[in-house]
Amino acid sequence: MELSFYKYQGTGNDFVMVDNRSQVLSKNNTNLIKQLCDRKFGIGADGLILLENSEVPTDDFKMVYFNADGRESSMCGNGGRCIVAFAHFLDIINEKAVFTAIDGVHEAVLQNELVGLKMSDVERIEEKPEAVFLNTGSPHHVIFTKDVDGTDVEKEGAAIRNSENYKSINGTNVNFVEYLDEATFKVRTFERGVEAETLSCGTGVTAVALAAYATGKASEKTIHLQTPGGQLAVSFEPGENGFQNIWLTGPAKMVFKGSISC
Repeated sequence: MELSFYKYQGTGNDFVMVDNRSQVLSKNNTNLIKQLCDRKFGIGADGLILLENSEVPTDDFKMVYFNADGRESSMCGNGGRCIVAFAHFLDIINEKAVFTAIDGVHEAVLQNELVGLKMSDVERIEEKPEAVFLNTGSPHHVIFTKDVDGTDVEKEGAAIRNSENYKSINGTNVNFVEYLDEATFKVRTFERGVEAETLSCGTGVTAVALAAYATGKASEKTIHLQTPGGQLAVSFEPGENGFQNIWLTGPAKMVFKGSISC
């Protein structure tokens, strides 16, 4: 089979995108999806995303996301922004979109090369002795440090991701964060499913922004996040029951398109 694909990236978080409205790729073929994401033997990506027809009449499309290990995963923020840009390229949407992902319905807006994605509300933030845990569509462990560049993200991230504390949820993503000012933080993320540091993580920087505000490290309701792959912004409204109206905004671009024998 010759599979047509598109490669997109959002602040260095890269994805294989497939227009699967005609069901050209089986969602049960874990080995093939893993191979397509392999950087040595496939296309190479942090994950693979299928754009499919929605079962919901009011939605523009459906998003199905797989980690690089070939398994369907929880929500991916940068992937959500990239699929919106992909849907625009396919002339499915104009400047606004509504779609369903694994964690529910999302809204999105496009302005120039920026895509804003409305994230799910967050009601629960768990403050641990030296970290914060919350779920922004995917689970995230957030650690604040004075030297994020000097942190061994691969070693420390893997240890926390696989710790006994998170076995019941099949592990967690881990974010290492450095305070720059009350509205700016530097972030590096170890992603489960990729099992390595990625250049950026959308649900991760969302978790960082909310954790920073909840712990008093941030005072602004729009937080700027510096990742190795580029700049992202997260805005939100704090309330009695957590955080609502959460928006993740940043660039999402096509890198190339092609076909692969599989």
